[in-house]
Amino acid sequence: MSKTPTTNESFIVRACLIATAVAFIGIFVGLPIIIVFMEAFSKGIRAYFSALADDDARAAIRLTLLVSAIAVPCNLVFGLVASWAITKFDFWGKRLLITLIDLPFSVSPVISGLIYVLLFGANSTLSGFLERHNIHIIFAVPGLVLVTIFVTFPFVARELIPLMEEQGTQEEEAAVMLGASGWQVFWKVTLPNIKWGLFYGVLLCNARAMGEFGAVSVVSGHIQGVTTTIPLHVEALYNEYNFVAAFSVASILTLLALFTLVIKRYIEYRFPGEIKALK
Repeated sequence: MSKTPTTNESFIVRACLIATAVAFIGIFVGLPIIIVFMEAFSKGIRAYFSALADDDARAAIRLTLLVSAIAVPCNLVFGLVASWAITKFDFWGKRLLITLIDLPFSVSPVISGLIYVLLFGANSTLSGFLERHNIHIIFAVPGLVLVTIFVTFPFVARELIPLMEEQGTQEEEAAVMLGASGWQVFWKVTLPNIKWGLFYGVLLCNARAMGEFGAVSVVSGHIQGVTTTIPLHVEALYNEYNFVAAFSVASILTLLALFTLVIKRYIEYRFPGEIKALK
């Protein structure tokens, strides 16, 4: 069954618009990805894997995975709780909460990192307490985790809030009237209805957590092998003119992005009915 055209533009106009869009994506998305892998393998596959096997590179990969493994579940829980509260209940400060959720989108990551330095750094109000109890946040792993949580916490909530608002509360109210407890309503009604939105939010949150640079750069101290994540290690290698190693490590993040897109497309293909309902 053919679709009825929604515009009256000629074939030439449509072709030019499509060609422009494809060219734009090719230049600004496709070309950089190709260059990353070309540079990474420019000296052969042995040099590529040698760069990834370097002790500092392996430490950066482990640290990135550790930070993401902490930040993403925290934001998953926060996103579920915040979305549930905002869409299922009316309370004072609801609009303020929504505004605060969007705050990391409007604040530069570098400023976010600086805020945590001012809160927990050497000259902060809390510095004396932290020193007495031998607690290290800035220039240590806890600081990386905190800033990563901050810059990524809108992703899950912002994916779920519109979806849950559209679904309304009728099914939950019906379950309560039938005698279901709060946990039963959540596990058997709410969660199945939002599972794909939650999945998308976690994917985006994880990708951003692994690729975060600005905020992490401010609080890390750039201690090689200790507080350098993958993006920071790539910067260090590039500044040392070790381009092959820099692009080799950068290819890890590129593969992560491509893998995320593949999973997203597979889910859309495998479960078209559920994804259509989500959108």
